[in-house]
Amino acid sequence: MFELSKKDKAHAAPDHLARQDRDHRTGGEKDSAGSHSQAQSGEIAVIGRSIRIDGDVRGEEDLRIEGEIRGTIQLLNHCLTIGPKGRIKADVYAKSVTVDGEVNGDLYASECVNIRSNARVKGNVVASLINLDKGAHFKGSIDMDPKSVEAAFGKERGAQASASEAGRSNGSKQATAVVVNPT
Repeated sequence: MFELSKKDKAHAAPDHLARQDRDHRTGGEKDSAGSHSQAQSGEIAVIGRSIRIDGDVRGEEDLRIEGEIRGTIQLLNHCLTIGPKGRIKADVYAKSVTVDGEVNGDLYASECVNIRSNARVKGNVVASLINLDKGAHFKGSIDMDPKSVEAAFGKERGAQASASEAGRSNGSKQATAVVVNPT
């Protein structure tokens, strides 16, 4: 979705960090078709440190956030990484979420949530698998009930489908933004 210029490549994460992010999130596995996903091949959208977004972020690719987002983040079939400089005031719906930065909002993941040692999370976490590293700051509740996970994602998928249908019926186009790379 985004291409890096030569200037931007100097600020990009080193290959070993991107590889570490992918391996931690995916376990180095292939998808059900036996091929690597976009994120595993290194194609990850990034919201940089100087970017601030007020509103909803939706996408169909993995996303890494180093900037600030206020609103809602929906990457229902993809992974989100909130980097060390990332600041999120939003509810998040993603396949997996890795937090190295700051989150003020609820995290919903269909697979897993990883809260790293330097992360600060204030909100509830709903996921089947949750990793909370020693030293992480967390204030909220944890719900690992598969029925709760399905209920959260069923509600979001229904809302997303309704919004998409409404956009088609009035002829408007919906902008999509995505960035993620869980570590």
